[in-house]
Amino acid sequence: MRLRAVLFDVDFTLAKPGPDLGPEGYQRLGRRFGLELDPARYDDARRAAIETLERHPELAHDDEIWVAFTERIVRGMGGDAAFAYECAVEMTRAWEHAHNFELYDDVLPVLAELRRHGLKLGLVSNTGRDLDQFVSHHGLDVDAALGSRAHGKTKPDASIFLAVLERLALRPEDAAMIGDSVDDDVEGARALGMRAFLLDREERYGDVEGRLTDLLQLPAALGLSASPP
Repeated sequence: MRLRAVLFDVDFTLAKPGPDLGPEGYQRLGRRFGLELDPARYDDARRAAIETLERHPELAHDDEIWVAFTERIVRGMGGDAAFAYECAVEMTRAWEHAHNFELYDDVLPVLAELRRHGLKLGLVSNTGRDLDQFVSHHGLDVDAALGSRAHGKTKPDASIFLAVLERLALRPEDAAMIGDSVDDDVEGARALGMRAFLLDREERYGDVEGRLTDLLQLPAALGLSASPP
């Protein structure tokens, strides 16, 4: 079947957290709650939090999962004290605001190139963020966008992919998916019969089929010609 659409994950695929969501952002926020957080401990604290991150057993969107994840980071940075939970709640809320994110440099050129080939574009994200507002804020030219809070289920649940495809009036075999999670994006999409690519910007994976290290590699991976269609 001819490719008719590309679906994108959002965080760490199209956009990266800005300064207020990084190590120094945690430090500044922590001080508002009487916590002295060490930015140098952020990377280790986040990795440890990822290792203990648990999905909802039915893949339902659950904001408390992300609050608990963020609280582990706060405590891992030295905030193992009163108000760690309250600090985590505030940081989790900060992730919901589009202005706290920055697009990667390759995003707009690649979206424009895919449009040049007549493809529909969609976003599908495990987030509580208002993706319509995110699309507007960052000037993204897409046809559909759906977050897990609005939908109720998270990737890799089939229903969230199918809901976006329904908005595009397409079938799974008509579309490809790209994102930074093997489980959520690649395996979730392939289980439905979609083509899928892993975006490994930090080159953490070396043996995943369909692995790309930046979005500029995507048009060629999709088999799109460099000349006008």
